[in-house]
Amino acid sequence: MVEEKFRECIALCYQCADACDHCATSCLREDHVKAMAACIHLDRFCAEICRTAASFMAKSSTTGHEGYVTEICGLCAKICDDCAEECEKHDHEHCAACAAACRQCAAVCRKMAA
Repeated sequence: MVEEKFRECIALCYQCADACDHCATSCLREDHVKAMAACIHLDRFCAEICRTAASFMAKSSTTGHEGYVTEICGLCAKICDDCAEECEKHDHEHCAACAAACRQCAAVCRKMAA
């Protein structure tokens, strides 16, 4: 069973990963895909680290290896910030939604890393 202190962060990590996947897919459908390349790459990196962080938090609840969570959540917050910054450069609804999800996830991951 997942510890209460991880619940919010896990949920926001999965929400962010979903938003990043949606953003990357939507970016690939834009007329100027090459202009979206950095956004697509960061979306993919962000989705991956968010899922990894959520997985480590869930596993740490049962194994007691919380030291890894601190490091992974710190990295997750950085990548989420970078992804949000890139998404904010584009005037697309999917990028705005992704940036908001990334900012929310970064904030809770930073608390977990502290």
